[in-house]
Amino acid sequence: MKIGITCYPTYGGSGVVATELGKVLASKGHQIHFISYALPRRLNQFVENIFYHEVEMSSYPLFEHSLYSLALTSKMVEVVQYEKLDLLHVHYAIPHATSAFLAKEILKSNGIDIKIITTLHGTDITLVGLEPSFLPLVKFSIEQSDGVTAVSRFLKEKTITNYGIDKQIEVIHNFIDTKLYKPTPNKQFKEHVAPKGEKILVHTSNFRQVKRVQDAIRVLELVKREMPAKLMLIGDGPDRSECERLSRELNLADDVLFLGKQDGIEEILNASDLFLMPSQSESFGLSALEAMSCGIPVVSTSVGGLPELIQHNESGYIAEIGDVERMAKYSIELLSHKKKYKAFSENSRKRSVELFEKNIIVPQYEAYYEKILSQK
Repeated sequence: MKIGITCYPTYGGSGVVATELGKVLASKGHQIHFISYALPRRLNQFVENIFYHEVEMSSYPLFEHSLYSLALTSKMVEVVQYEKLDLLHVHYAIPHATSAFLAKEILKSNGIDIKIITTLHGTDITLVGLEPSFLPLVKFSIEQSDGVTAVSRFLKEKTITNYGIDKQIEVIHNFIDTKLYKPTPNKQFKEHVAPKGEKILVHTSNFRQVKRVQDAIRVLELVKREMPAKLMLIGDGPDRSECERLSRELNLADDVLFLGKQDGIEEILNASDLFLMPSQSESFGLSALEAMSCGIPVVSTSVGGLPELIQHNESGYIAEIGDVERMAKYSIELLSHKKKYKAFSENSRKRSVELFEKNIIVPQYEAYYEKILSQK
């Protein structure tokens, strides 16, 4: 099968999932063509059966803003025609689904029928897509897709409710490579971060307001009243300077480590004891799954798709948005009781392997591709 994949080539969850999906599909013999403005971050080495097509942007004085959506459409048309693709799989509705629809219409006039599958990831539906300037376009693009998938039941229901869409949406959860993300104690790094045996909390995100990273710092402050602890923050974004200010204000500057954007995150997770996810919106929680696969229990908020991922009081704990005291209480409880911690750790790993392993999820995409391609 020849599949074109379009995604944002950044650290965001949608780009990570799309890239990892392409890599697994390529390993199974499919020919994968990535179409984007830059090489996806996770494509950092040669992979057989994977090709990259850059969307070239031209500047012209008349155009005050770049016309990426139209340039993407043209590149999609070109790649479909010359590489003879079977389908286009676009990740994140804006503007990829719209560009794919335009490409489909252009190709149709040339006698080519290309199938489009749109995967919804979260903020494309719950945040950006709800803006008045985008809502009609997002609704139309989703409805015109030949197939639509969502990464959680929550996101499927939210899409139907927010947009009044009368279309079948397939839920295919995000996945993990459990052979890469596995419990492998990283004693050297752990001792470097916590030389006195402090417990290590960890959080990773794009440091945007919706992630509530400051809450993770406030959880650390409460945990430290009961035991020595440190917090590692992975990632970067608009809220980083505010987080740095808060850590200094709470006299935690020496206990909060800002690691910035990182590759090889599994090594950092394996030096940690507990993963914090205090988000106010989370359609799935891929970073939480990465931690769980490493046997790291998660304390999160009860939002979006997180309850589909985390079993409360079995593989982690779930609290209400902003309830820092309860998240801290749960953290202290886990970190204070070795037997309970061990059970939560094992349950987290088991759940990752049995439900979200790539070899379980990717065949669901393959089956969905076949279903869409078989439709007239």
